[in-house]
Amino acid sequence: MRQSTLPKLPAHDGRTSDAHPKRVDSLQETRFKLEKVSGSCRRHRQGAAAVEFAIVAPIFFLMVLGMIEIGRAVMVQQVITNASREGARLAVLPGVSTADIQSRVDNILSSQTISGAAVEILDENGGATNPLDAAYGDIIQVRVSVPFSEVSWLPASKFLSGRTLSATTVMRAERVQ
Repeated sequence: MRQSTLPKLPAHDGRTSDAHPKRVDSLQETRFKLEKVSGSCRRHRQGAAAVEFAIVAPIFFLMVLGMIEIGRAVMVQQVITNASREGARLAVLPGVSTADIQSRVDNILSSQTISGAAVEILDENGGATNPLDAAYGDIIQVRVSVPFSEVSWLPASKFLSGRTLSATTVMRAERVQ
């Protein structure tokens, strides 16, 4: 039988669980040096998170408040569009007065905590009209407008202040000929 000739490894002396004690010592020294350097960096970075937060927080909060304001504007626009449509739907029916239309529109707006709205009932040329005087097929417009400052949740909205949200619905009068 032939024996293989493998190189002999040094005998393990039992001092460590690793077969190469010099390598373990080298790794421990490297780890110690890295911990020493990173500890030094940690001391120099003390307070960095607070500074980063101070820089980022105002921008973040402005963006959040802007989203809230834009969301409120879209919601109010949808409500006044619906109120205008309901007012026009009522205006084209026979026997409905201007006070009835304004009451219906105000009820819809107040249910969504919207106040300060102007309700106009107009003819096809944009002049004020009484829906009781409209003949069959006449055009009746109901325009609802609200200044955004009346519905804003934030006290000093710079971007949308001075703006007026409005909606107009146009329908033909439904009268018996």
